[in-house]
Amino acid sequence: MRTVPLGPSGPAVPAVVAGMMRIDGKTDDEVRSLYSAARAADIDFFDHADIYGREVHGAERRFAEALRLAPSERAEIRLQTKTGIVREGPFFDFSFDHIVSSVDESLRALQTNYVDVLLLHRPDALVEPEEVARAFDALESAGKVRAFGVSNHTPRQIDLLKTAVRQPIVANQVQLSVAHAPTVAQGLAMNMETAAQATVLDGGGLIDYCRLEGITLQAWSPLQGTRSEGVFLGDPAYSELNSVIDRVADRYGVTPLAIAVAWIARHPAGIQTVLGTTTPSRVTEAAAGADIVLDRAEWYALVRAAGYTVP
Repeated sequence: MRTVPLGPSGPAVPAVVAGMMRIDGKTDDEVRSLYSAARAADIDFFDHADIYGREVHGAERRFAEALRLAPSERAEIRLQTKTGIVREGPFFDFSFDHIVSSVDESLRALQTNYVDVLLLHRPDALVEPEEVARAFDALESAGKVRAFGVSNHTPRQIDLLKTAVRQPIVANQVQLSVAHAPTVAQGLAMNMETAAQATVLDGGGLIDYCRLEGITLQAWSPLQGTRSEGVFLGDPAYSELNSVIDRVADRYGVTPLAIAVAWIARHPAGIQTVLGTTTPSRVTEAAAGADIVLDRAEWYALVRAAGYTVP
């Protein structure tokens, strides 16, 4: 498994992350099979959030109860979780009290005394950076969180946090796939009046900003597009994209899923792909894509087939 750096000077982490959002209703054996498939593919990075599951912290609890990891095995993996969304509102809360209490509950649910990475889960319009900084300092000094990041944040929102937060922002988890790639497509159509994709969103330049700041991008929903519900693989709404994916997959002797991951992994930003599948075989297929290096012609052919302008 190819690795990428986590943050500006952090450790090497796998280019594919096992997302645990959908495990709440799975049996112990199903969770164990998913975990074993990930580990066999050299994926030691598991993504959680406090709101994942039928109940708050439900997926975290299911993970711990099914696996019952010994301390030595816990030390071999990285656990990432998120906080900030108050699901029953719904609203967002980046206050000191909410961040700290949510992490404490995540630690109880995960049956661990620390998480490797904590992300702020979507922006809080009422954020007070000093409150976030106080929470991060308290969690770090107590040994409860080892690294901090954000999810779905714009460059300016990150800059605002950095006016008070002293820890490096190591990751920004955003939606990205070849069929949902405005962060990539905007730059390609720069200064083209007739191209809709040239419209600047979220302040523009998110990928470039993260590269400059040493922030690792994490791609969630790597198989979803915007034209219909569900994944784009095999979807008639993405017939041209699937035709190109199939040809490239045949060329490399892998599945289309692997090529969807390879497209993300090819970007020199060193982006992690966050899987959402609970099917062990699909984890194996996806992991194979991280080690495929598409050439420029293949990468751009996929961008064009997804419907984006490549001048």
